[in-house]
Amino acid sequence: MRFMGIDYGTKRIGVAISDENHTLAFPKEIVLNDASTFKKLGDIIEKENVGEIVVGESVDFSGKLNALSGRIEVFILELQEKFNLPVQKQKEFLTSVEARRPKNGKQTAQSPQSHSKVKQIKSGRVDASAAALILQRYLDKVNKKT
Repeated sequence: MRFMGIDYGTKRIGVAISDENHTLAFPKEIVLNDASTFKKLGDIIEKENVGEIVVGESVDFSGKLNALSGRIEVFILELQEKFNLPVQKQKEFLTSVEARRPKNGKQTAQSPQSHSKVKQIKSGRVDASAAALILQRYLDKVNKKT
């Protein structure tokens, strides 16, 4: 059984999957937020043997729920209804910003970061990476308790 992490967005939904030991989260893919969203998520759930879902809970700079929170709550209810799996919430704060950061932490004026950032955003890899960050935080929290 694996965990699925979700970074919900109004246009795209980032998806991540844990390893079998529930210690590491990996970006999986991007699902467009449209009429086929739940079919695509269902395919991933079945293929990856997902037993629990973790959804990023959107908060503002003060840590309070923001405008997207209501949509996320509706999305969570639909997930529970369609897949009959436990759904956990994990506070997410700036995970998309963190997912865009250069891996070595260095960015210079000569580096082609701005071009690659545009390509990442367009391809949606940032959303899947943000989902992995959300899922990893949840796994770390759960594993710390045991």
